[in-house]
Amino acid sequence: MTAYGGRFAGRTAIITGGGSGLGLAVAKRIVLEGGKVALWDLDGEALSRASKAFDVALTVQLDVTDVQAVRDAALKSNGALGRVDILVASAGITGATVPVHGFPVDSWLRTIDINLNGVFYCNRETVPFMLANGYGRIVNVSSVAGKEGNPNASAYSASKAGVIGLTKSLGKELATQGIIVNAITPATFESPILDQLPQSQVDYMRSKIPMARLGEIYESAAMICFMASEECSFTTASTFDTSGGRTTY
Repeated sequence: MTAYGGRFAGRTAIITGGGSGLGLAVAKRIVLEGGKVALWDLDGEALSRASKAFDVALTVQLDVTDVQAVRDAALKSNGALGRVDILVASAGITGATVPVHGFPVDSWLRTIDINLNGVFYCNRETVPFMLANGYGRIVNVSSVAGKEGNPNASAYSASKAGVIGLTKSLGKELATQGIIVNAITPATFESPILDQLPQSQVDYMRSKIPMARLGEIYESAAMICFMASEECSFTTASTFDTSGGRTTY
């Protein structure tokens, strides 16, 4: 990897799901561009590997569905980083891949809890630090499934639609207070989360992409880093697609 410059010099970021996949790719790029990062993840081993691979200011092992753990992690991260400028809420799961009439209730509740409630908790507990500094960038990771709905993925689709609604509401609340809030809505891209899905579901999602391929992590990471930077200054309460042409609205 080569450095991209100092776009994040003096800036700090909390990244959930930061131990692997998209969260990790974003974290690496922010550090390369001069920023400091705190990584939150449920997977302690992934956090350990990440902290050995590049300069991480703090790692926190937690479940984002535990609101007290999120509150404690936000306080700890603010202390370690000195301030909180950026939140990238990337933690998520796919849930079961079955029709609604047979969807397991426990999988529905867990998927909504992580993908939507967890994003709400992380937004809720970090916004006060941004308000205190009069500056912030929040990027909530949604999905094209939140716009279109994927069959046999009702919990995932519903949770990601909820993230879009939350983002639009919060972005408008904070629009005059120096805090930009947007969501990214990627189509399926190569990442460890695909291991949670049957190949038939991956094939279906690929078939919906006009470019006829899955995305790459670096493509969504690059978009997130723009959204998390000072360059993104006049777009808030919105969604940014990295969908290969699947969603254009």
